[in-house]
Formats: sequence, structure tokens, C-alpha cells
Amino acid sequence: MHDDLIARARTWLAEDPDTETRDELAKLIDAGDVTELSARFSGTLQFGTAGLRGELGAGPMRMNRGVVIRAAAGLAAYLKKNGTPHGDGTAGLVVIGYDARHKSADFARDTAAVMTGAGLRAAVLPRPLPTPVLAFAIRHLGAVAGVEVTASHNPPRDNGYKVYLGDGSQIVPPADAGIAAEIDAIASLHDVPRPEAGWEILDDAVLDAYLARTDAVLAAGSPRTARTVYTAMHGVGRDVLLAAFARAGFPEPVLVAEQADPDPDFPTVAFPNPEEPGAMDLAFARARATDPDLIIANDPDADRCAVAVKDGGDWRMLRGDEVGALLAAHLVRRGVSGTFAESIVSSSLLGRIAGKAGLPYEETLTGFKWIARVDGLRYGYEEALGYCVDPEGVRDKDGITAALLITELASGLKEEGRTLLDLLDDLAVEHGLHATDQLSVRVQDLSVIADAMSRLREQPPTELAGLAITRAEDLTRGTETLPPTDGLRYTLDGARVVVRPSGTEPKLKCYLEVVVPVAAHADLPAARARATELLAAVKRDLSAAAGI
Repeated sequence: MHDDLIARARTWLAEDPDTETRDELAKLIDAGDVTELSARFSGTLQFGTAGLRGELGAGPMRMNRGVVIRAAAGLAAYLKKNGTPHGDGTAGLVVIGYDARHKSADFARDTAAVMTGAGLRAAVLPRPLPTPVLAFAIRHLGAVAGVEVTASHNPPRDNGYKVYLGDGSQIVPPADAGIAAEIDAIASLHDVPRPEAGWEILDDAVLDAYLARTDAVLAAGSPRTARTVYTAMHGVGRDVLLAAFARAGFPEPVLVAEQADPDPDFPTVAFPNPEEPGAMDLAFARARATDPDLIIANDPDADRCAVAVKDGGDWRMLRGDEVGALLAAHLVRRGVSGTFAESIVSSSLLGRIAGKAGLPYEETLTGFKWIARVDGLRYGYEEALGYCVDPEGVRDKDGITAALLITELASGLKEEGRTLLDLLDDLAVEHGLHATDQLSVRVQDLSVIADAMSRLREQPPTELAGLAITRAEDLTRGTETLPPTDGLRYTLDGARVVVRPSGTEPKLKCYLEVVVPVAAHADLPAARARATELLAAVKRDLSAAAGI
């Protein structure tokens, strides 16, 4: 076992094109560090519908140039087998974007080299830019596929590799399995041609086209008066968001200076995710000093948008479901047509809003790879701060255009002497108070997640918080409207729970919603108290049932 492990590590070392990971691996081999080598060579980082994501380092279980070159070669082989050349005989174009994380530029360059060596055309965005710019560029340039090198809001030690096909949407089955099979078929990196040149570095024309497209997000002549504090969370959103806000005529956002510049070490936050405790503290401090109308935050690759508002004497983050409902209500008020869509883990309030407006509504599996594929989509959102407000421009979540739309809404309300919280109150009275929460458990050992799911399947709860479970669905079997996925959904009398392993992090996620009827605005405080009590009880009982 030990000899075999060392032999596999030496084989990998002989092919590794990166001096940093070569040195790292050589030291582990010389030290005979079986524990660390086993962790890196216990398998391979699996390519799935989220592409690749993992910790940077040497070996097949880490993100590194060797893993990325194999992934790119597998993608190229898949594209060539699936009819990518254009009708005029030219090779298909693959457009590549990247964020400002460690190794992102290297991974983008390697991908371009592999595509070129495979006989495809490759074009790389001019510098680290938001993921939605890449998603836009795929369709704008007529590409057959796109790659974004990003780990989104993961910890600093991680990176990732997200793949889109020519429709501008992230891959879904069976494309992921097809690409994974091509990756597995690559015997050696020495078999993968990687020319030193031959691909294009794009200029700012594609970014200019993206910014021009943002005009479509806002209503002509709408108020543009709301003042914002903005944090890029050490990511790549700042320059693009500032340009979009200037183009729209909003007041220039006040920056959280400590988090404004791209920094792959994310020095001011434990996790560079606006949802994580403490991540918004600097933004709150800046807002207390400047008294804006709202706070806007992007995650590091700027595909997500967080919103915070003044509530009483201080600031608080709005939940993703609250922002999702606000944007939907705003679009309905503007008279849009088309389908409203969300994933199964998001609030059922969207369905109520769409239904009352006479608009089509669909529910999908988790992730924008599914939401973006809904026929006739006009608006889609997911509770994890993801909003697609212009699907004709970007068929993915987009934290820049979502920021524009929520600031337009805040501006209109400001002209009426109202706030986002006032509109949320109106929605609660109209549709019932939809209160959501999450029980999220981060683990070191993935078996904890598997054990919890098994326990819930083998000993399913019959009630939570004293509310009878009226329907229990094991989503691995699929439903009439959903393909199979690893998840459980419980429908209760006035509540709903979805339990699923995260697709991108070592987490078990449980999504909770309770709905409390509200007769009038005066009844809101009591309804909120009841909702808080119910959510706490559901969380407690579900935690016990799952053994977490």
C-alpha cells in the first residue's frame, strides 16, 4: 500500500507542470508523509454539474494545473464529439473567464492552451472579471462553451472550474457525465498538446457590451436616487458595479475600502460570503457612518448580491428569500411578462406573487443550471443570494444586474417615503408571512452527512414543531416535475422543509419555511413572533431527527 502510494505520487510528480505543486509534492514524498499523500491520492476530484471545486494543492484530489489541464482536455474532447464546429467549417469558440483567486489566471491560460491544441478557438477575458460577464460573453460571442475559473464564495485555499455550454447556461446531466468520461480517458498529460500561443486575449469590447446590456434591466425614466454602501468582499465586482451604477445614473456607491480591492487571501473575513457571520461587519460600520438607503454586497466573483437595510436603529441583512420576493414584486409592478422560477429550497412566496399576477411559475432543482433552463424565463432566484433578472442577457445569477434592480426599487420607494421593509410588510399582509431559516452543518467528515440522510430515510419524522407532516418525498426518486436528486422534502400544515447535501461545500443544508396568515398590518408583530417560535421548534426537532 505504502509503495503503491509513493509510486502514484511519483508518476504524478513527473507530469506536474507547476513548480509550486511539484516542490510541495516532492517534499511530501521525501518525508514519506503517508497521511497527507493518502488524502491527495485517495481518488480524483470529481467533475459534476458544479464542474470542479476543491482545495489548492498537489495531487488528483486537489485543484492544480494538472487537474485543470485534464479537465480542459476532457471538455475539448466532449465538444469535438458533440458537433461544435460551426457550419462554415471554422472551429468552435470557447471563451474563458477567471476571478482573482490564487492560480485562477494560470488555470485560465492552461485552458486556453488546451483548447487551442485540440483545434478549437479560445478567447480569454482581459482580466479578472465577474462570472456574469463570462456567462454573457458566451452568447454574445457565439461560443460553443465557456469556462469560468472561480470558487465563488469558498475559503481562500479553494479554487474551482465552472463549465457552460453554448446556450450560456451551466452544464446539467448528461453533459457532466459525458465530460467526466472524457477526462477519465486521458492517460497522461504528455498526451495533451498545449501550444505556447494561438488563443485570443479579448479587449474591453465584451465588457462594454455587457454594461450596455444592463440598460435593459431598468425601466426608462425610473427614479435613481437611492444611496448605497457597497462591498466587493475582496472580489472582482467593484469596477464593473461602479461602471454599471454610473451608467444608470445612480449616486456613486460609498465603498467599504478595506474590502474594495481584489485579494485572494480575503484578509478581513473568515469566509468571503455575505451570508457568513461577521462578513458584513465592515459594511455595517460604513453604513452607520454614512447613513445610506441600503447596503449592497457581492460575493468574490460577483454572481451573488446581498442587501442590507436599516431596521430600527441598526442594520440587518435581508434574507435571500426576502430580496427574491422584493425583486419579483417590483417586476410585477412594472408589468413584465414571462415565467417566474425558483428552486425547491427557496420560499414559496414567489409562487403566490406570480399566481396573483397571472404569471407562469415553475419550481426546479437547486442551482441556476436548472433555473436558467426554464422555458420563457423572465425572472429566477435562489435563496442563496442568487438572482437572474435579465435572462436574455445572462442565463445565470448576476450580482451586478440584481444590485441595479434592487437599487431602482429602493429609489422608487424612497420617492414615496417608503422602504424595502415597508414593501415586505405589504407582501406579508397580502400573501401571508413567509418566514425562512436554514439549519446548515459544516463537517470535516462527509460520512456525517450520509449518516444524517440515511437516518432521516430509515426513521422519517412524522411531525416537526407539533405540525403534522402531510407529505414526505424522497427526491432521489424524482417527482412529476423534478428529476432525481439527493434530497428529502417534507410538507407540513403551514410549513415546508427540504434537506440536502451541498453540491459545492462539505455541508448538510436544511431549508425551513413557515407561513403564518396575517389579517392586517397591526397583526405583523404577533405573526413574526409566532413564525420565529415555529422556526426554532422545527430546527430543534429536525436536528434531533437527523442526529446532527
